Amino acid sequence: MLLFYLFLIITVTSIFLAIKKQKPILLSVPIATLITYAVVEIALVPAPFLDTIKFIFSLR
Repeated sequence: MLLFYLFLIITVTSIFLAIKKQKPILLSVPIATLITYAVVEIALVPAPFLDTIKFIFSLR
């Protein structure tokens, strides 16, 4: 639940700053945060990184 609130704070802050400073590039911050989180979670799996990626994409 803590991560949810953290991502929510990052998203709201990013939207607020993007509107206030007129910089739409700030809207990519929440997306980059989620991608970074996903990569870290995949790296924590106790298997080789490439095998884990192959397994994730081979699920149907």
